[in-house]
Amino acid sequence: MRVKLIKILKPCMALFFLLFTLSPLPICLRACFAQQVVDRMVATVNGGVRTDLITYSDLVWQLALQPNTPLEHPSSDELNRALQILISQRLIIQEAEKIPTIAPTDEEIRTELTDLINRFPGKGPELYQRADSVGLSREHIDEIMRERVEINKYLDFRFRSFVVVTPQEVADYYRQTYVPRFRQRSPGQILPTLDQARAEIEKTLTESKIESETDEFLDASRDRAEVVILSPL
Repeated sequence: MRVKLIKILKPCMALFFLLFTLSPLPICLRACFAQQVVDRMVATVNGGVRTDLITYSDLVWQLALQPNTPLEHPSSDELNRALQILISQRLIIQEAEKIPTIAPTDEEIRTELTDLINRFPGKGPELYQRADSVGLSREHIDEIMRERVEINKYLDFRFRSFVVVTPQEVADYYRQTYVPRFRQRSPGQILPTLDQARAEIEKTLTESKIESETDEFLDASRDRAEVVILSPL
C-alpha cells in the first residue's frame, strides 16, 4: 500500500480539492460540546475505481454510530480506528459497485437502521441525539446504512456462497473448543451432543472463515490501492 503523508497543503489547493471532489460534505460540523469545528480532509482512497475523500466529519460520524463511544474530544487512537474502518469500507464499496445486481433495497436499508438503533441502550432517541450533536443528518444516516448493506451483500456474494465447512472440522471444533468452553461456562449442565451443537458450530466456523477471507481480501486491496493521508490525527 502506498501511503503518502502531506504535512503542508496550501489553502487554495485544499479549498479547490474540497469543493470539487466527489463528496458534497459540509464545511463545518457541530461538536457535542457546542463548539464549531472546521472540517478538514484526512485521507483519500483510490482502489482503482475512483478517488474517495475521507474528512474529519466522516470520522466523527463513524464514532457517533458506535454505541458507548465518547464523542467529546475523541482521542487520536479512536480517530485512527475510525479511519481504518472507513478506509476498508471505501475499498469494499468500490469493489461492490462493479456488481450492480447487489444494490440494496429500501427494506434492507430500513432493517440495517433498525439493527443499529437496537444496539444503543436508549434505542432511537440516543442514536439521533448523538447524530444531531455532530451534524449528522438522518438523510446521511440512511446513506451510511445503504453503504453498509451494500458491503454486507458484496461480502456474502464473494465469500459466503463459497464457504465449505466439513464434518471433520465440526467434530474437531466440538471436541477441542466447544466442549471445554461449555464446561467452563455452564458447569453442572448437560453437555449437548455433537448433533445438537452441529448447527451452532457450523455457523461459528462459517463466520470465522468469512472473517479470515475478508481480512485477506482487504490486505490485498490495500496493497493495490493508493491511500493518501492528508492530515495526521
